[in-house]
Amino acid sequence: MLDGKKMLFSGMQATGTLTLGNYLGALKNWLTMSEEYECFYSVVDLHSITVRQDPAELRKRARNLLTLYIAAGLDPVKNCIYYQSHVSGHAELAWILNCFTYVGELNRMTQFKDKAAKHADNINAGLYTYPVLMAADILLFQADVVPVGIDQMQHLEITRDIAERFNNIYGDVFTIPEAYLGKTGAKIMSLQEPTKKMSKSDENPNASILLMDDTDTIIRKFKRAVTDSDNTILYKDEKPGIKNLIDIYSSVTGKTPAEVEKEFDGKGYGDFKLAVGETVADMLKPVQDKFNELSKDKEYIDGIIKANAEKASYVANKTLRKVKKKVGFPEMIR
Repeated sequence: MLDGKKMLFSGMQATGTLTLGNYLGALKNWLTMSEEYECFYSVVDLHSITVRQDPAELRKRARNLLTLYIAAGLDPVKNCIYYQSHVSGHAELAWILNCFTYVGELNRMTQFKDKAAKHADNINAGLYTYPVLMAADILLFQADVVPVGIDQMQHLEITRDIAERFNNIYGDVFTIPEAYLGKTGAKIMSLQEPTKKMSKSDENPNASILLMDDTDTIIRKFKRAVTDSDNTILYKDEKPGIKNLIDIYSSVTGKTPAEVEKEFDGKGYGDFKLAVGETVADMLKPVQDKFNELSKDKEYIDGIIKANAEKASYVANKTLRKVKKKVGFPEMIR
């Protein structure tokens, strides 16, 4: 707990470009959390290198992501927005927690199996122990809550198991984190395969709306979105393409699916796709304009990076010192 507020940790990888799914499913909802929680939002670039990255491109994408956090409306004073790689405690604690994590637990991680299948030429140890680094991310800041999607619940569960195991041995060291149960964002699906989640790594450029796509590109992608042949706008599981578009329109406008059905009653898919595209483009335009403005102000962004690295390191080191003492490491003589 910091300044009387409970702690919240979350982050996104510095790979690819953020999609509409990232924005509506997570980033947009982060904006409401800083009043209730002390929030640490990381650009998780340590996690990114489990897949080979071009160094210059990774640096560029990491800076763009941090800038997008701010452009989307996150206050970098109220929220600690920082690079994971600038806080050495993430890696230090991950090693210690590796020694309190069982191989059998890691073998059960479904995301490792999925990623190993996609990157069969680079099944590295970092990919295998990825959940332990994620546990370190959360436990380092004594996070009370972590906003997670269904696909990340398994990682939160192993985090809790590791923390409880450590606490059972050494006493009350780590806060046991809970899943954030507040308002969750919509799960936005691919525009081309609406049974799959929208992904920034999708090879089909028409499958995802990127946060920096211009208006024409956004509308063109929505026009090409996969639907079905009956041309009726109904919110049904057996109509995944239209259901996904209704979810997107609902998330942007605040209308319920029933209200969306009523609004477009008697209209065809063409009208609906255009309306969704225009609404999304209008929502993203201010974010894009702010991003472009901030990107030109190198001194301002550099100042945030420096100040928040120091803040994050200060909070992280309080946990790390306690952990090191508990496991028996000698104190540094200063």
